[in-house]
Amino acid sequence: MLHDSNEPFPPHVLREYAMLADGERGALLGPRGDVVWMCAPRWHSDAVFSDLIGGPGMFGVTPTDLRFVWGGSYEDGTLIWDSRWTTDAGQIGCREALMYPGEPERAVILRRIRGLDGPARVRVVLDARANFGRHRMTRLALSDGVWTARSGDLRIRLTGAAQARLDDGVLSMEVDVEEGAEHDLMLEVSSVRLPPAPPDPDVAWIATEEAWRKAVPRMGNTIAADDARQSYAVLRGMTGADGAMVAAATMGLPERANAKRNYDYRYAWIRDQCFAGEAAAACGALGLLDDAVRFVSGRLLADGARMRPAYTVDCGRVPDEIELGLPGYPGGSTKVGNWVNKQFQLDAFGECLLLFAAAAGLDRLELEHWRAVETCIGAIELRWREPDAGIWELDNQRWAHSRLMCVAGLRAIARHAPAAQGSRWAVLADMITADVSEDCLHPTGRWQRAPGDERVDGSLLLPIVRGALTPDDVRSAATLSAIHRELGRKGYLYRFSQDARPLADAEGAFLLCGFTMATALHLHGEEKEAVRWFERNRAACGSPGLFTEEYDIEQRQLRGNFPQGFVHAAMLEASRRLAEPGGSHAPIVI
Repeated sequence: MLHDSNEPFPPHVLREYAMLADGERGALLGPRGDVVWMCAPRWHSDAVFSDLIGGPGMFGVTPTDLRFVWGGSYEDGTLIWDSRWTTDAGQIGCREALMYPGEPERAVILRRIRGLDGPARVRVVLDARANFGRHRMTRLALSDGVWTARSGDLRIRLTGAAQARLDDGVLSMEVDVEEGAEHDLMLEVSSVRLPPAPPDPDVAWIATEEAWRKAVPRMGNTIAADDARQSYAVLRGMTGADGAMVAAATMGLPERANAKRNYDYRYAWIRDQCFAGEAAAACGALGLLDDAVRFVSGRLLADGARMRPAYTVDCGRVPDEIELGLPGYPGGSTKVGNWVNKQFQLDAFGECLLLFAAAAGLDRLELEHWRAVETCIGAIELRWREPDAGIWELDNQRWAHSRLMCVAGLRAIARHAPAAQGSRWAVLADMITADVSEDCLHPTGRWQRAPGDERVDGSLLLPIVRGALTPDDVRSAATLSAIHRELGRKGYLYRFSQDARPLADAEGAFLLCGFTMATALHLHGEEKEAVRWFERNRAACGSPGLFTEEYDIEQRQLRGNFPQGFVHAAMLEASRRLAEPGGSHAPIVI
């Protein structure tokens, strides 16, 4: 019995999805072989497959046997996924990828069905629906065994499905593959005229394998080389030819069920891009570092002190939030766009300087990048006294974290500047530090979130690990101890205490903070505790090894958009930092 395309595949928990990505867009693949999410042609475009958020549109390759169990894994250091299904009749494999590197206008999904143990029998369903499901496939035609169609403004071409039948704009068929044999499917989705002929599947697979091999380094200088390589591959797959890296592949996945905390992260955040570049620099991985420097310096030179916190991957303005009206992922909603487009985030300028300093340490800054450095410092001089939305994108305050990140960035880049310039930048750093000490130093000697808000905040770990203050500064040690004591639970860390409720009742543990805690503990000589935190947070992923922003400790479930780039960056950097000698900072009490 063929799958009824009018009945979407039920959603899975997030930990069961894999991501295929080619730099220009990503696709989410469920355990039944269901591609339920892909925007085309770019990350921030409308979805052509939106089954994930309750819309129509999917591309399925699924065993016909109703009794099967699922497995799979990424090929080492790539985003090539090998689906495995065990049925009553044997084992079926399907090798899955977006042809890499991708083209900005055309996505190519490669799917190679294989009979591993006994014959493979699968059903194939293609229901492309452009503009979040508004447009069915039309103008379908079969010529020389290749289907072509239109869906809205998109052009569709499906190779390897000559036997498919057409029913109400949906293509479906059953495919039988003998043991040891293979059958290739290739789907092209393009916003421009397609090439005269589809790619040769063998050539496409070889090119994709080779491109991934060249793109991802071995990561032998980390304490978890395999996972570090995988995190680097995720970041590489989320970074396009123009250098922009999206924060996440998805939108609308809830951080808390029915709490209206679900956002659209299909844009390039300056801060997240800096995190990725700094992690790559720590590992000596120059490709991702150079991309980050190129994108960030371009935004600074174009917009100066008015640099936005986030951009579309083609450097446009993030659109305003609107509601799509689809059912949404269970517990979520379907808002596209993001309110970040109206915010000022001071800490992003400090992160830019930290990125540039990391690049300078590897001799990767050119003259135009130094002009971006000067532009960035001019922006800090102009705006550091202003309230901003902060790293958590809340109400405008004079956040301690935002100012201290500027201090860290100024001190870092000053070490690579001529003496006169460096001295001037160090004076500015001292001035900002004094200002933070005046209004954000808690009576206990630690940093507090903001003037008038005495709570501690997990984000205050970042100035510690980034060198805002000297290694023996007692304020840093006191802050680390307080964060560990007040926000740590079972080896995971929460951002801050939101109200009188237990931490876990308000939100999930924040994995960026957890990995940063591991790095901070390592710097302060708590080696065993640092490794414990690293391993706990490293385990907070799904079966494919992908991280979300938050982790539900009690249910052991992933929460929020998926996968979250800055968590993979934090894991990558922590795995490198923990391989270095620790104990350079003042001891702490935990």
